[in-house]
Amino acid sequence: ASAILASLFHPSELYAIAQLKFGGQFSGIKAFRGDLTTLPEDISDIDFCYAVLNKVSRSFALVIQQLDDELKDCVCLFYLVLRGLDSVEDDEEVEQERKKELLSTFYLKLDEDGWNCPGVGDSVDYRFLMAKFEKVISCCKKLSPEYQDVIKEITKRMGIGMAKFVGTTSVKTIDDYNEYCHYVAGLVGIGLVKLFAASGLEDPSIKDQEELANLMGLFLQKTNIIRDYLEDLEQNRIWWPLELVQKHGFETVADVKKDPYSKKSLDVLNDLVGNAVELIPRCLEFMSLLKNEPVFKFCAIPQVMAMATLQQLYNNPKVFQGVVKIRKGESCYLMMNSSNNQMLREIFYNYSESLLSRVRPDHFNSKRTTEVLKSVMKDTEGDVQKGGNGALVGVVAVVAIGVATYYFV
Repeated sequence: ASAILASLFHPSELYAIAQLKFGGQFSGIKAFRGDLTTLPEDISDIDFCYAVLNKVSRSFALVIQQLDDELKDCVCLFYLVLRGLDSVEDDEEVEQERKKELLSTFYLKLDEDGWNCPGVGDSVDYRFLMAKFEKVISCCKKLSPEYQDVIKEITKRMGIGMAKFVGTTSVKTIDDYNEYCHYVAGLVGIGLVKLFAASGLEDPSIKDQEELANLMGLFLQKTNIIRDYLEDLEQNRIWWPLELVQKHGFETVADVKKDPYSKKSLDVLNDLVGNAVELIPRCLEFMSLLKNEPVFKFCAIPQVMAMATLQQLYNNPKVFQGVVKIRKGESCYLMMNSSNNQMLREIFYNYSESLLSRVRPDHFNSKRTTEVLKSVMKDTEGDVQKGGNGALVGVVAVVAIGVATYYFV
């Protein structure tokens, strides 16, 4: 109900909520909502994997489950294997040397029948996944060798990369920041293009687009790191680069939040947002290469969510006071309207325009941020549909009233 209230003056969002709730492109996708410990003992390994996927990440579960059958299982398992790595990395109770060893050798566990890792994970659901990880391994072994090789390769590279950062109290330089984002997100993009190519659903040459796939991952990860500043800080996970923070006159990353409305603090924030904005043109370049509609949606939805979030983060002191999130209705709208390149580019145009309207001449690096955003808008303006939507507005308004009535009457 709170999502309905938040979107009450955004009828297109209410329409999207109704589509997502009552049908549309994600209809028929099962989503497990209960306690994972209530899963039946005789549940199949693959059904177990999808139940865990739906519990730990509903949004990713939706976009994964709309993929073609050829890709769906391997992407689900790829995601869960990497969530296993994340569970090791994020658990502060795991002793550092053991954590390094687990991360560096995690890929080898994918060949060990029956291997699991009880007690590891920073949440109940992740500990449940790790305690029954043998089910993920069992399913991975049923994939084609080509898919297995990709999953093992990326798991190896990511685990070794994560191990390099174990024990560090903060990311020191911009280069370190980029390197960390590469290990935890860029490699995901690289792995995905290899899976897409192996599936035959995309052109085999897509596997050669490692640079673009890496940058797409960096765009998502950098947005998350900016958004999660306070939450990460409270858990002693500091990913804002110290070099950038000190450039603006702060001694530590934690100092930035002390006066959230100060120009210095907002300069740090806008510097980081500008750093992420630089990646937008390459993300659009990558997306233009995808031909399979479910694959396109799978990649597009996280991209438009990140773009919407960046627009909210820019010059926003609330980053230092809590977690800035887009409305649930806005998320639903983006999920339902990212099916092809024209729709994606129109969304990027609109959010670039909105972000640009918030840039002021006295903001840090405003000239460069303005240049990039104007370039994105110039590149995408031909994809913006103008006019001819009067009837649609009427229909949307009726649907909005219907949805509101459903929840409140």
